[in-house]
Amino acid sequence: MVLFLAAYVGIYGCVHTYVFLKIRRSFELGLPLSFLLALFMALMVAAPILVRILEHQAQEDTARTLAYIGFTWMGLVFVFFSLSLVFNVYRLLHYLARLAWHSPLTHLIPTPGQFCLIALLMSMAVIAYGYAEALNIRSEHITINTAKLPEGMARFRIVQISDVHLGLIVGQARLTRILEKIRMAAPDLLVSTGDLVDGQMDSLGPLAGLIRGLPTPHGKFAVTGNHEFYAGLDRALAFTEKAGFTLLRDQARTIDGMINIVGMDDPARGRYGLPPSSEKTLLENLPRDKFTLLLKHQPVVDAASTGLFDLQLSGHVHKGQIFPFSLATRLAYGLPTGLTKLEGGSLLYVSRGAGTWGPPVRFLAPPEVTVIDLVPMQN
Repeated sequence: MVLFLAAYVGIYGCVHTYVFLKIRRSFELGLPLSFLLALFMALMVAAPILVRILEHQAQEDTARTLAYIGFTWMGLVFVFFSLSLVFNVYRLLHYLARLAWHSPLTHLIPTPGQFCLIALLMSMAVIAYGYAEALNIRSEHITINTAKLPEGMARFRIVQISDVHLGLIVGQARLTRILEKIRMAAPDLLVSTGDLVDGQMDSLGPLAGLIRGLPTPHGKFAVTGNHEFYAGLDRALAFTEKAGFTLLRDQARTIDGMINIVGMDDPARGRYGLPPSSEKTLLENLPRDKFTLLLKHQPVVDAASTGLFDLQLSGHVHKGQIFPFSLATRLAYGLPTGLTKLEGGSLLYVSRGAGTWGPPVRFLAPPEVTVIDLVPMQN
């Protein structure tokens, strides 16, 4: 945790230092305004830490207010930072063009103040749009043909939710939107692929009942995400079970003699001294004539397991949540969101997630509830 906090303060602090210097130089701020801006930015760097402290002290209203301000600012400052880097590249290209053509090209380059103002206005527009997009839960439908359904079954419907992040920002209103999509889909089976909760669970109890009330003839199953461990594992697991989910922690089940389901703990368990289990061994011991569903929070494919499962469902990456961070998540995991064909006939589906972490904003990465229809293979 100390290393994490040091990395967070170092990276986030450097981004703020860059933005502070950019704004100060662009608008030629005097000492009083520079001091006030620096003070505000220092508070914003500390805001996520202060939110967690206030949560632990049961100061929920204050924590929620600071969370909305601090995390919305986080989104704004990172979009501004990204746009500033793009504009810096433009200025460099402009400079090289001037050298190449021996022309001032002054009509093609705004002043530093104009660049900064454009970046600020564009950032504010992105955040405003992204706030609305985060509330617009979409249903993504995919159909998978399989020869492993019981004879006579026309369809088996699975609904996946991931990365809901119930907590200070994602509460009952957002959960209600998510549950409406699930009810409309009328799933046979509901699965949660991690990060159902985020932060303290003191006031989340009533939300568990809303989830438990969803009709799912073949049950609800869940795996842990990294935030279950960050939020406090025992309390997170208690909430998940209260919501009606059967937790699979490196465990396998055959449901009603129809479908195999395997759930793997998030790798965050390693930080708590919990050794991992063999995914391959769990899969090998299941009946091969039944459709095998593998639940893993992070979209990491074990090469030794491909061909032993039919469909892996994952989340975690949020598709970056705010573009251009989708480029970073794609680089980090090497896999796109959506459906990917793997070796050995296995499939992977990576959800964009239904909630938000940090900024209550999504930009070019809309939230989703995933509806998966398993249908008989056509001869």
